[in-house]
Amino acid sequence: MSSNSSADARNIRTALLFSPDQLLALKSAHIMIFGLGGVGSYAAEALGRMGIGKLTLVDKDSFEESNINRQLGALVPTIGQSKAGVTRERLLQINPDAEIVAIEQFHLPETPVHIEDDVDFVIDAVDTVAAKLLIIETCVHRGIPVISCMGMGNRIDPTQIRIGDIFETNNCALSRVMRKELRKRKIKALRCVYSTEEAIQTAATIATKNGTRPAPGSVAYVPSVAGLFMASDVINTLVWKRDPEVRF
Repeated sequence: MSSNSSADARNIRTALLFSPDQLLALKSAHIMIFGLGGVGSYAAEALGRMGIGKLTLVDKDSFEESNINRQLGALVPTIGQSKAGVTRERLLQINPDAEIVAIEQFHLPETPVHIEDDVDFVIDAVDTVAAKLLIIETCVHRGIPVISCMGMGNRIDPTQIRIGDIFETNNCALSRVMRKELRKRKIKALRCVYSTEEAIQTAATIATKNGTRPAPGSVAYVPSVAGLFMASDVINTLVWKRDPEVRF
């Protein structure tokens, strides 16, 4: 069987809903995903299964046992392995025709990851404010569509997940911080995935280099749904060519 006929077979159910031109738009697209945890891993999986032609995956972390409850690539055999590397190999098993680039690096002001000129859309699924702001500022200034995930920790109701503008969010501590920082940078809008559910308060903490911080609880079916929401927004934008500023 030829590569083209294999690809046609893999996409046969998708092709019932999308036109040949729309499928070509997906195949021609380059999506960059920052963060491959509970949110980003599911976004990457959905985009891979939808036939995106090129995916660039950015994450320096390796899998730990505590990731198994919610991260797609986290399995007993993958503990200690690179999240970016494992995800790349998984996506190539889904779509061998895709170009999958794995970048094992944190995106921080002192170590930024370059966003190539041909990137059509950026997914921000990282959980540090500094990294999120750097991603968003870069995309806004360069006119690259971006969607950012807000807090999904300490939540158990996936039906309260929404897509909208960050200045419309509520019940999210991360959103409050991001709104404040975005205003300082004169960024007036940001497409995001957020939850309206009030976060559950826990007493658990984890050690950091500066002391301790709260340890967020998580379940399998909240960050995963957020990741799938992000993938759906990317796909819908690509196939219907919606203007990122008016597609709410």
